[in-house]
Amino acid sequence: MKIKMKKPKLSAFIKYACITAVALGIAVAAFTKSQGGKTRMTYTDFLNAADGGEVAEVSLGDTSEFTFKLNSSDITYVTDNPRDPGFKQDLLLKGIAVTEGGAVNSGALGSVLWLALFGAGFYAVFHMRSKNGGQKAHSEMALNAENVTAGDMKRLSFGDIAGNLEAKESVADVVDFIKNPGKYASYGARMPRGIIFYGPPGTGKTLMAKAIAGEAGAPFYAVSGSDFVQMYVGVGAGRIRELFKTAREAGQAVIFIDEIDALAKKRGANPGGGNEERDHALNALLTEMSGFSSGDGIVVIAATNRLDTLDEALLRPGRFDRQIEIGLPDCAARLEILRCHARNKPLDAGVDLGALAKQTVYFSGAMLENLLNEAAIIAAKKGEQTITAGDINDSYYIIVAGSPKKDRSGIKERERAITAYHEAGHALASKLLQPENSVAKISIIPGTKGAGGFTVSIPPDKLYYTKKELENQMIMLFSGRAAEEIAFGAENVTTGASNDLERVRQIARDYVTKFNMRDGFFYDKETEKSECEALLGSLYEKSLFTLRSREKTLSGIAASLLEHETLDEKALDELIA
Repeated sequence: MKIKMKKPKLSAFIKYACITAVALGIAVAAFTKSQGGKTRMTYTDFLNAADGGEVAEVSLGDTSEFTFKLNSSDITYVTDNPRDPGFKQDLLLKGIAVTEGGAVNSGALGSVLWLALFGAGFYAVFHMRSKNGGQKAHSEMALNAENVTAGDMKRLSFGDIAGNLEAKESVADVVDFIKNPGKYASYGARMPRGIIFYGPPGTGKTLMAKAIAGEAGAPFYAVSGSDFVQMYVGVGAGRIRELFKTAREAGQAVIFIDEIDALAKKRGANPGGGNEERDHALNALLTEMSGFSSGDGIVVIAATNRLDTLDEALLRPGRFDRQIEIGLPDCAARLEILRCHARNKPLDAGVDLGALAKQTVYFSGAMLENLLNEAAIIAAKKGEQTITAGDINDSYYIIVAGSPKKDRSGIKERERAITAYHEAGHALASKLLQPENSVAKISIIPGTKGAGGFTVSIPPDKLYYTKKELENQMIMLFSGRAAEEIAFGAENVTTGASNDLERVRQIARDYVTKFNMRDGFFYDKETEKSECEALLGSLYEKSLFTLRSREKTLSGIAASLLEHETLDEKALDELIA
């Protein structure tokens, strides 16, 4: 569905092009006329004719040329003007009649010609802009909005979406409201005008909105928040008004605004640097949402990854009344999502989707779809009849660490040893401090994502983390750097732990500020930095102590990695035992 204003017609351009052509023709005609009937003679020949008494009269001026006539002809001649102060006197002494007129300067006339042409073009452009300037801005109101009606495509329903049971239950009454708005009006109930879906990327917010429209049998208008933030003042607000007007004309409808934080960030958060056009568009959205009645059968659904950045006026009752989190799926939901995406794929009988669901903690629905798609691509490359468990396993580690590098001849043996100790430190600390985690694989094969190696430690699904678990997680992240220091000395630690350190700093900030888990400490902005530094220092020492207490085991894991390059959990357990 495209909502657009009327664009400037091509006939206007043709009109002003004709005006420019006419002006050019007039200037050329004037130039041709001014040069008509004149014959050029060299200045030397003119002097010879004047000395011989053949020149009848001369017309002088301030230009670079002058005209003259001969006694024997009516032809007007033109030649160069020497601009000598005594030139006129010399002519008069020779008995030649001299008049002050001046010849036409072709150079000056050429300049006039180009000025006339430029003036005509400038007039045409300026007049078109002055006439269509506002129309140009309004033509930018063309808004691409996906309109899914009953005949356009197969409608999505809740049955097509795996997982998200809580979200489906939270919007079931909204579907009924769109179908039967009068039913709720008879009870004096006001159904929510707006719903916000929030959560991590790839969790199915857009799919849920489409399913609501599909279940209700209503048109679905999908736009992005960035569509309403434009360079022309008033365009964004105009687009919103056009969108709601179209939805009202359709009767019952679902309006979906994806990435609404691009449009509706908190106002006044950046004094002096706000986006005036965005504020206009946001005000128009708030006004339109307040303008339709509960009996219209119109519901506005928005999606965002950052609920905390939205303007408070948008979240108040009467606007976006209901806020529904669509988070990462749990193990049961992941299994359902995997089964959904595996329907059209020839999976081998040995593929265990239940085990894969347990292995894919923190995977979103989009990541699970990508996992099976990558496995299908790998199987197609090999020319296999089915997608095997090995294909899915390869796909899993491609997503986690990137494709393994084929040419590893440039990697020095010392660098392999550093990587081996680094990953051995992570694996050993995970086994000692996080026994509930599953260490699925350890590898020192560098990947295309830049990692020299990786350790996959899979935690169980949890609602909460204890203080001790957070501390152990930070110690485990520190253990790669600590293993390097134990094996090669503090002065030889490398940059390989940069990602680990970034992650551990973020956890430490949350530990201190968000969760207030520092002993005897409550969050204070002024002491945040010092408290985080003290916490990280003590945890790094614990990491060193943990690995030094099992240094022989650490060396054994590293040696096995250097020999085999990869280890699974069974081999790791044997080395630790």
